[in-house]
Amino acid sequence: MLEPDTDETEALMKKLILQSGLQDGVGADPDKKVSWTTVVPKPGFCLKTKKENGEKVFINVCQAENVPQPKDITEEELLKLLESEDPFGFRVPMSIGEPHAEIDKSGQGCIAYDVVIHPGFMEKMKDSEIFKTFFLSVTLEGLEEKYSVALSRDWVILKNRKSVGRLQEQNVRTQSKPVIMEMGDQSTGIGIGKPLIQEMDTPKPLSQEELKARGQKPEFRIIQDPPEGHPDFLVAEISLPHVKMANTLTIDVGEDRLVLETRSNKYYLDIYLPYLLVQEDCVAQFNRKTRILTLTLPVQPEN
Repeated sequence: MLEPDTDETEALMKKLILQSGLQDGVGADPDKKVSWTTVVPKPGFCLKTKKENGEKVFINVCQAENVPQPKDITEEELLKLLESEDPFGFRVPMSIGEPHAEIDKSGQGCIAYDVVIHPGFMEKMKDSEIFKTFFLSVTLEGLEEKYSVALSRDWVILKNRKSVGRLQEQNVRTQSKPVIMEMGDQSTGIGIGKPLIQEMDTPKPLSQEELKARGQKPEFRIIQDPPEGHPDFLVAEISLPHVKMANTLTIDVGEDRLVLETRSNKYYLDIYLPYLLVQEDCVAQFNRKTRILTLTLPVQPEN
C-alpha cells in the first residue's frame, strides 16, 4: 500500500469526502434529458485489494480524454484544503463502472472495477504520492458507497499488469454548453419578481502567472435565491467590458463548475460552486449595452 509521508498526512486522508465529479458510468439512464458520451478507457494502473470475506478485488484505474480534468493545484494547496475540511475545495472527476467477473493469474474468480479519469491527472499521480493516495482513498470510498461493499485499505499496485480483464466502455454525462442569448439594449431583468438575493463568497483569485496564460479574470458575483437555506437557483453576473458579441464567448457548465473563455483570450474564469446544478436547464444572456453576461443556474434539490 502507498503510505503518506507522515502520520499527519494520513490523518488528513481520513477526512476525505466522496467527490465524484461525474454521474455513474455504465447503467446511466439514456432517457433523461442530458447529454451522454461513450468513454473507451485506456489502461493506467491496477490496484489489488480485497473484501471483508477475503475475496480479491482489482480496481483498474483507466484514462480517457472525455473525462474532465480537475483543476490544477499543488500538494500544499491540497493539504490545506483537507485541513480546512472543505468538501468543495477539490474534486477529481471520475466515472465508476459496473463490476465485472474475471479470473486472476492463479485461476481463481475475482471482481474487477474500472474507474476512469483524465490522462492529465493520471500523469499528476505519477509524480505525487500525496495525490495518488488522495485519489485512491476517494475511489475506495466511492466504490463502497455505490456498491455497499467494505474494501481493505491494505492495497497493492500491480507492477506487471496495467489492468485485469477487459476494460468496459462507459457512458458518462458530458458538460453542458448553454446557448448565449444576446439582449440588445434591454436590461437583464434579473431579480424582477424574485425574492431578495444575497451575494456569496467568491473563490480565491488566480495567480498572476495563471492570469497571463489564460486571460484576465473578470469581475463577477454569484447570488442565490432564496437567500436562506438551500437555493432553487444561482445567478452569476460576469462583467466583460471588452466583449462586444456573444459569439466570442464559450461557457462550459459542469455539475458544480463554471468555465468561461473568450475567443481572444481576453478573459478566463474557472470557478467551483457549492451546489450541484441542473446542467441542461442553465441559461446564459449577454447584454451588449452593459457588457454583462448573466447565467441562471438551477440547483439540484437537496437530498
